[in-house]
Amino acid sequence: MAYFLYGRARREWIRRGGGHLKKTGIVGILVVVLVLGYGLYTGTISPGQLLSEVLGDDAGSGRSGPSTAHGAPAPPSPSAAREMLRKLDVAPVGSMAGYSREEFPHWAADGTEFGWDEPDGSCDVRDDALIRDGLGIEVDEECSITAGKWLDPYTSTTLKDSEDVDIDHIVPLANAWRSGADDWNESERETYANDPGVLLSVDDGANQAKGDKGPEAWRPPNADFRCEYARRWISVKHEWDLTVNTQEKATLEEMLQGCEAS
Repeated sequence: MAYFLYGRARREWIRRGGGHLKKTGIVGILVVVLVLGYGLYTGTISPGQLLSEVLGDDAGSGRSGPSTAHGAPAPPSPSAAREMLRKLDVAPVGSMAGYSREEFPHWAADGTEFGWDEPDGSCDVRDDALIRDGLGIEVDEECSITAGKWLDPYTSTTLKDSEDVDIDHIVPLANAWRSGADDWNESERETYANDPGVLLSVDDGANQAKGDKGPEAWRPPNADFRCEYARRWISVKHEWDLTVNTQEKATLEEMLQGCEAS
């Protein structure tokens, strides 16, 4: 709600001529500042969303930043990803009937069962991802994060509080369900939900904006990461024998072409 009010106030200010700050205009700007402050304080507006709005949507959608995800398993090369994409089955988007996140048991208490390295065996998979993807990470005896920071590949934002970090399934659980995971058994879905190659530590606001969308509907605001994002997405779908829809495949092909230009 705060984000919407800010965008509307900014557009109204521009419509009225911007620079002519009469008394009512000053009051309006003060309201905007208060709304922004409240939004940032409550988490309604993420720093990435704020930057995107201030610079304009087009600028926000093309920001530059890290081209790779620190700590995560290496993605396939563009040529290998292109071959994987060629082999993926193309199918219409499947049904969401029967889906819930509980169908994918995640944040397993023992990450070592799913291939994670742990400092002392007391971490769950969320902790494991935070430790792997962070810089200068320190944990206590209960595996609670006490220090560290995370460079979000989606927005280029540096996050200094683990509460601001979401652990994203590159191919979201609901998207996986629609493209074949509805036929898996519970053990397969649990393995997928905790797979180190499926998970990334990212900005929580960006992850919420992404939701369960495929690349045909959402791509990272950080343009420099889009090549790797496409390669990771394709790798996950290939590894787990998931389908792609026609528009999704066309978008991924376009993103891989961008790898050659970068």
